[in-house]
Amino acid sequence: MARIAVFGANGTIGSRIVAEALSRGHEVTAVVRNPAKISTDHENLTVSEGDVLDAASVVAAAKGQDVLVSAVGGGDGPGAIATIKPAAEALVEGLRSLGTDTPRLIAVGGAGSLRTPDGKQVWDAEGLPEFLLQIMHAHGDALDYYRTVSDVQWTNVTPPAQIEPGDRTGTYRTAADDLLTDDAGESRISTEDFAVAVVDEIERPQHTGRRFTVAY
Repeated sequence: MARIAVFGANGTIGSRIVAEALSRGHEVTAVVRNPAKISTDHENLTVSEGDVLDAASVVAAAKGQDVLVSAVGGGDGPGAIATIKPAAEALVEGLRSLGTDTPRLIAVGGAGSLRTPDGKQVWDAEGLPEFLLQIMHAHGDALDYYRTVSDVQWTNVTPPAQIEPGDRTGTYRTAADDLLTDDAGESRISTEDFAVAVVDEIERPQHTGRRFTVAY
């Protein structure tokens, strides 16, 4: 059983990670700006107030935990720019200050920087709206930053091109930096199965210090 703190626990992805972790018997702390937004009631769930953009708040959330998960987004393009990389920097700053008691960090990334079969990246596709490009590049900037970090145990888990609520099948495939597609050419996963992959990584670390992506 692991002790897990989750920033962004009330979001579409974060809430599924919380639910998956609780279903496996882990102790979870949901860290959100407004605790009143968490309606889940579970004996292994604690709800606390915190701000992922504040290193001191990160320290408070991380103390005593085995793993710190960041599933924050930012909403629209400008929100992502103001949130994703700054959150990565605050998370690393806070965790560094804990020394030997630092928990592992698992951050949810974005698909924009994944390689496509033509050797380009997802964000190079024609016709993408500006707000989506802003979100993609915000995640790419955060990943570039994480790749400079060697004194915190981090993992970046990147979803495929499409991720939305659906069924939990418990199955998925993994890759490093290449966009995964199924036999129909679609790159997709449910948020429920993405959460399975995240909690699997918590229980059996396979990608410390690097990014990996999951899809059907």
